[in-house]
Amino acid sequence: MVIERFKEAPAIYQRLHEKGRMMPEGLNYVSSWIADDLKTCWQLMETDDFSLFDHWIDNWRDLIDFEIVPVRTSTEVREMMNEQF
Repeated sequence: MVIERFKEAPAIYQRLHEKGRMMPEGLNYVSSWIADDLKTCWQLMETDDFSLFDHWIDNWRDLIDFEIVPVRTSTEVREMMNEQF
């Protein structure tokens, strides 16, 4: 899960319109939710290579502060827990 704190929403959407997400191959966008005040975005992404986040963030760090939180689905956690019992 990526938590983005927008510095300037109009500039972000202008760049997105002009250049797209600018994500490296292997980093996949799943979905996102944006706060009504346009200051925070919660973005679900997938990758097998955590280092790809660095390449993607470099394209946006002037407009967004990022926090990356590795997450699992509830099904994955349930299966992981079931193996321990």
